[in-house]
Amino acid sequence: MSKENTPPQKITVSLPKDWAAGVPAVISAYKNVGTKVGAIKGSKLLLEANQKQGFDCPGCAWPDPLGHRATFEFCENGAKAIADEATRKRADAEFFAQYNIEQLKAESDRWLNDQGRLVEPLFLDQSSEHYRPISWEAAFELIADELNALNSADEAAFYTSGRTSNEAAFLYQLFVRAFGTNNLPDCSNMCHESSGVGLKESIGVGKGTVTLEDLHHSKAIFIFGQNPGSNHPRMLSALQKAKRNGATIITINPLDETGSKRFKNPQEIEGVIGAGTALRNLHLPVKINGDVALLTGLCKYLLEQDELNGNVLDHDFIASYCYNFDAFKQQIQASDWQAIETVSGINKAQIIQAAELYMQADSAICCWAMGMTQHKNAVANIQMMTNFLMLRGNLGKPGAGVCPVRGHSNVQGDRTMGIWERPSQALLDAIEQEFHFQPPQHHGVDAVQCADDMLSGKIKVFFAMGGNFYSAMPDNQRVGQGLSNCSLTVQVSTKLNRSHLYHGKRALILPALGRTEIDTQASGIQIVTVENSMGVVQTSYGKIPPASEHLKSEVAIIAELADKVFATRGTSNNTIPWLSFKQDYRHIRDHIAKVIPGFEDFNQRIEKEGEFQLPNAVRDARRFDTATGKANFTCHDIEPIDVPEGCFILMTLRSHDQFNTTIYTDNDRYRGIHGTRKVLFINKHDIASLNLKAGDRVDITSHWQDEPDRTITGFQLVEYAIPQGSVGAYYPETNDLITLGSKADKSNTPAYKSVVVSLRKSL
Repeated sequence: MSKENTPPQKITVSLPKDWAAGVPAVISAYKNVGTKVGAIKGSKLLLEANQKQGFDCPGCAWPDPLGHRATFEFCENGAKAIADEATRKRADAEFFAQYNIEQLKAESDRWLNDQGRLVEPLFLDQSSEHYRPISWEAAFELIADELNALNSADEAAFYTSGRTSNEAAFLYQLFVRAFGTNNLPDCSNMCHESSGVGLKESIGVGKGTVTLEDLHHSKAIFIFGQNPGSNHPRMLSALQKAKRNGATIITINPLDETGSKRFKNPQEIEGVIGAGTALRNLHLPVKINGDVALLTGLCKYLLEQDELNGNVLDHDFIASYCYNFDAFKQQIQASDWQAIETVSGINKAQIIQAAELYMQADSAICCWAMGMTQHKNAVANIQMMTNFLMLRGNLGKPGAGVCPVRGHSNVQGDRTMGIWERPSQALLDAIEQEFHFQPPQHHGVDAVQCADDMLSGKIKVFFAMGGNFYSAMPDNQRVGQGLSNCSLTVQVSTKLNRSHLYHGKRALILPALGRTEIDTQASGIQIVTVENSMGVVQTSYGKIPPASEHLKSEVAIIAELADKVFATRGTSNNTIPWLSFKQDYRHIRDHIAKVIPGFEDFNQRIEKEGEFQLPNAVRDARRFDTATGKANFTCHDIEPIDVPEGCFILMTLRSHDQFNTTIYTDNDRYRGIHGTRKVLFINKHDIASLNLKAGDRVDITSHWQDEPDRTITGFQLVEYAIPQGSVGAYYPETNDLITLGSKADKSNTPAYKSVVVSLRKSL
């Protein structure tokens, strides 16, 4: 049913919840699978999620316990992702004959997703308004012809989302580099790129350094810019275990999120009929982009107390393992408390309270998500957290370290497999030795540069292995224009999304198997592997029949396309047996074992145990593979955003009923929003200063020095406990307020969390 014929949903705003999960989460989980999949089939599917002989949940990258697994290793939002993929609904040829592109553009993201699974390859010609079926053979031939007609391999870009398995990711980057380019933008460019850049410079490892056991036994956990209750709900169980083991939990976020307050574990009696477990000991409602100032204050107090008492810092660790401490100390000591309080929005007494809790703990972890990585100074955020940990030696010891929490289920594994526009020389050399061709040596484009190059006409073919590039990126109008400039756009997808509607002169949709589906190839049923947020590689077995006989696995799509491209191209020196990889994924893993460090005896290890932990120099040996050979203290100034009078800083955020750009419903149960996503969270004093009231609708205008202002309309004001001067609204609805030029220093990540805006009552 089209939205025009759907009765309008009642919009209500209630108080935010005081606790997360419990019975409502269980009801929501089973309601989703029951409605979309069927009660019996859906319930059985949930029991296979995150089990050793089951499938890895496509919902997020939170780690599973090593060894023993509980019967229920899924969460409410994981159940939504599973139900969404395993839905009985189908978007077939009849559907695409009914709706043309302009009609589909008029529908909401939620409606598009609700149409069900894609079931056959689809083609859109420049002269047509409808996608129509095309054979796989014709689709591969069309792509091969377009790619081989390019003047340079760099005129194509190959995007990747975080749902791609290790096997598919490795094969994909191999194909792209054999084709001749490093143009491998991926979703990391939009989320945790700042983490990788910041950590690599500071400690030599671009990943987290803790295990799940470390989190369980840490004595202090600082959670920066993260909403685990909605984005990583299984983390709540880990925090509950840490709390019961004596941990102190401090949350730093403009919003005091429900999942950080109290957790009712639905697998316990207390979580069903009791009060649950209080999680955070202290919440610091930092202003948007006030984290560097706050961390400067924390470090300043530690240094002051060490000067007085001499036993606050870990001087042995600093002397043995660290570089540049004196310069860092000098800068922090010279910082001004008034500036710290003004920019962070946190008073000195609160900062001291958090620092004292830290000083009482003999181990500590900093966790974070995109609330820290999507600012102009995002790399500084990550490095200041690392500085904070280094002062007390909280790296490379039990219960301590850095913990960036990834969103998509294999986004970390994709990067490990070589999905990166700036590959290391070691990776390129290993590929050359194993496959006997020289990969391109120059860097490729990241996501932002890819969009710019499509706009300028430098990139003519855009190929996306999953994801929703158009909606995920900022500056939607310009991204859409860039995509329309391409001669061909290709989307490998499971469901319909807005990226299918903003396309090149010709466009293809190639339907892929989902994580839950059985993958049968010539040698039998295949398994794939993924890597979670804490560096554990584990197997994933599909469990249900494919949604259509016409679906292909991502591995099969890459292998058949590569075979067609190089056969058409007639490259005499390319002897890679592409089709053999499709027939048996063990062949891919044999090559991964020789190319990617830490994957030695890959097949044997997963066949024996089903999982293994990748090595981590910082965690395992307190070895810091940086330019100095040590953990580097880095200096960062407090640089407040210039906010004109009457303006605010906007951050984008996700609701409880969405996963990345996938919208399940228009509700956000924990924040008290029902029936709409067009809301703006704002402090009650700021509402009064505008002579408005809660419930009024406003137009939001973003302001830029070198580009025109952008305006989006009709957002309902919601009074919320958020610092004055800060406002929040849902992603991706607000993405078009953000320019492609607004991005993080060094990492180039779009600055979705630091947008200067003004508000005006809607007419």
